[in-house]
Amino acid sequence: MPDEAPDRLEVGRIGRPHGLKGDVTVMLVTDRTERTDPGAELYAGERTLVVQTARPQRAGWVVHFVGVDSLDAAEALRGAVLHAAPIERGDDPWVHELIGCEVRDLTGRLLGTVTVVEANPAHDLLVLDGGALVPMPFVVEHTPGHVVVDPPDGLFSE
Repeated sequence: MPDEAPDRLEVGRIGRPHGLKGDVTVMLVTDRTERTDPGAELYAGERTLVVQTARPQRAGWVVHFVGVDSLDAAEALRGAVLHAAPIERGDDPWVHELIGCEVRDLTGRLLGTVTVVEANPAHDLLVLDGGALVPMPFVVEHTPGHVVVDPPDGLFSE
């Protein structure tokens, strides 16, 4: 199944080999670190990669995939985009569900439309079409196409 399948989400990218025995560096684009748990299945194109071991290093991970046991095999994976099946997140929306949503405050006032969700160390930020930034903790409701936020006074000028 190609990684563009709608039931798979982008979770990371493979970087350079690490050592001579098939380990690779991986930069995750998800906050779900269980993607690196032993036995986790990730997809690079139509290839299924199963995590054998993983350890955090600097801003990323060093991962050994089952069957990738040489420098040449690791080098062949360099640059591959990794996808995985969604993990249930409870009521938290996925980023792709937020893009294009109208954002309104509790009074119903339209604040803008989400153009991107920007990663931020404290909290992800909704970037609105007018340039405003809304921290995710201010989101109180999400339905298809709509987000309701409860921002502090003064965040948006009248």
